[in-house]
Amino acid sequence: MSASAARRIALRTLVRVFDEGAYADRAFATEAAELDPRDRAFAQRLAYGAIQRVRTLDQVLEQVGGRPVGGLDVPVRAALRLGAYELGFMDSVPARASVNEAVELVRASGASRATGLVNAVLRKVADRIGPMLEAMPESTPKEAALKHSYPDWVAETWWSEWGPEEALALMRAQNEPPETAVRDVETGAARVVERIDADELAAGKVWPQSRGAQLAGSVVGAEDGERILDLAAAPGGKTGQLARKAAEVVAVELHEGRARELEENMRTLGLDNVTVVQADARELPPELTGFDRVLVDAPCSGLGVLASRPDLRWRARPLPELQRELLHVAAERAKPGGTIVYSVCTIAKVESEDVVDASGLQIESLGDEWPEFAHPRRPEFLLTLPHRHHTSGFFIARLRS
Repeated sequence: MSASAARRIALRTLVRVFDEGAYADRAFATEAAELDPRDRAFAQRLAYGAIQRVRTLDQVLEQVGGRPVGGLDVPVRAALRLGAYELGFMDSVPARASVNEAVELVRASGASRATGLVNAVLRKVADRIGPMLEAMPESTPKEAALKHSYPDWVAETWWSEWGPEEALALMRAQNEPPETAVRDVETGAARVVERIDADELAAGKVWPQSRGAQLAGSVVGAEDGERILDLAAAPGGKTGQLARKAAEVVAVELHEGRARELEENMRTLGLDNVTVVQADARELPPELTGFDRVLVDAPCSGLGVLASRPDLRWRARPLPELQRELLHVAAERAKPGGTIVYSVCTIAKVESEDVVDASGLQIESLGDEWPEFAHPRRPEFLLTLPHRHHTSGFFIARLRS
C-alpha cells in the first residue's frame, strides 16, 4: 500500500510552506499540476485546512503525543498535521484510512523508523481530538486564537474592534472554504459558481475575483474617455474592470514577475488600452500625472482574505505607513478635483479608517449608494465582512484630491 497521490501533494505543500518559506497557493499549484480535478480538490482542502489550523493541530498533537511537534523530522511533522486535520475536520474520511495514509506518507518519505510513532499518536488523536476541540475555551482573545488557529494579535485586534461575538464569527468564517466568484468580462456582472470554467477563463470570458474585490473596482466609477492610474495593479482583476470603460489605464506593479503576469492577463482579456509600468509607485516618472481617477488597492495585512490564502495569517502584518505613502502619491498624481479610491483587503482599523483620516482628503460618502455594504461604524465608507456578506473582507473609500 502507498499513500494516495492527493495526500502526497498535500504533504509536499505543507513542507514547502512551513519549512521552505513558499506561498501556499503557488506551492500547491506547482505540486498539483498533474492531479485530476477530484484529487486536486481533495488535496487542496487537506493542505489548506492543515495550514490554516496548524496552531490548533499542534496543540492537540503535543497534548496527545507528549512531545513538541517542532522537534520532529520535517516529513513526520507534516504527516502528523495532515492526519490530525483529517481526523478532526474531515468527517468524510474514515479514521482508520486517515491513520494508515499518514503512516504510508512517512514510510514513503524515508523516515520508516517513525511509522510506529505516527501510528500510535494518530490512533490516540482519532479517539480524543473531537472532545479536545470541543472543550477548548474561547472566552478571551488568546483562548480563541488557539482554538480557531490564529496568531494572538489577530484575535486581539478583532476582539478590540468588533467585540467577542463578531470576532469569533470572523474567525469561524475565515476557516471555511470561501465562495468561488467570477466577473463576467463582457457584462461586468459578478457570479458565484461551483467551479471556474477553464475554457471560459482561457478565452478571457470570465475573471476569478471575489465579490468584495469587484465592489472595489466598481466604486472607482470609470467613465468613457478617462485616464486612470492603478497604483498596485497585479494580478489585474480591478485593472481589467477599469479598462473596460476608460480610454487608458496605467497599471503600476513593483515586482518584475508580477508585472509580466499582469501584461499576460491583460492580453488574455483582450485589453490593449492598459500600459503596465514596472516601478515603485512612490518613484513614478514625473509625466505620469493628471489622471481623472486613481485606484490605490494597497498592500495590507490581508485580514479579509484569510479564507482563500491559508498561510497569510502566519505572515500578515499591518502596513499603515506604506498605505499612507501610496495615498499621498495618488493625491499628487490625480488632476485637481479627481477621484481617488482607496481599498484594502483587510478589516483592521489601523489600515483603513485611520489611513484615510490621516490623508486630509475630502471623503465622498458611499453608504447611500451601496447601503448593504455601508461600514457599521463609518457609513461614508464601505466594508464587506466575510461572516456577514460571505465574500472577502474589503474596506473601500472614495476621496477627492
